[in-house]
Amino acid sequence: MADFRIWSNDFAAEGYFSKDHAFDDAAFGGDGKNISPELFWDAPPADTRSFALTVFDPDAPTGSGFWHWVVVNIPANVRSLPREAGRADGSLLPAGALQLRNDYGTVGFGGWAPPKGDKPHRYIFRLHALKVDSLPLDANSTNAVARFMAHLNELDSATVMGLYENP
Repeated sequence: MADFRIWSNDFAAEGYFSKDHAFDDAAFGGDGKNISPELFWDAPPADTRSFALTVFDPDAPTGSGFWHWVVVNIPANVRSLPREAGRADGSLLPAGALQLRNDYGTVGFGGWAPPKGDKPHRYIFRLHALKVDSLPLDANSTNAVARFMAHLNELDSATVMGLYENP
């Protein structure tokens, strides 16, 4: 039996992201394009009924890290998200998937914006295979509640990590 895994052709595991994925807001020191990377996965547990995706920077200077993207209710038959799936309008997400507010306070993918001159930050993509068809959330739910519910309903998870620095 193969192991549940997630990967991207936009960055190598433990490799560096391009500026395309950096945040596009000068107030946060970002001058990228804010494009979410394409993602692929395979070999989830046989009884997976949906997925949730979280993207987290544990190195952000907040005392608690920074959540860049939270997507729930991805159907169990889906095995990829295209590049730019994190658009605020959700138009490239599979039917039924729901994006919640990231720690920038916006809906969808919020790219990388580590402080200039800081060490490279780690961005951890975690795909949760869930035992429920959907999480009972709506657009007003917080990403913390979504993460809590994903953990409560998790069968297994797969992770991939990339790096970014703002020299």
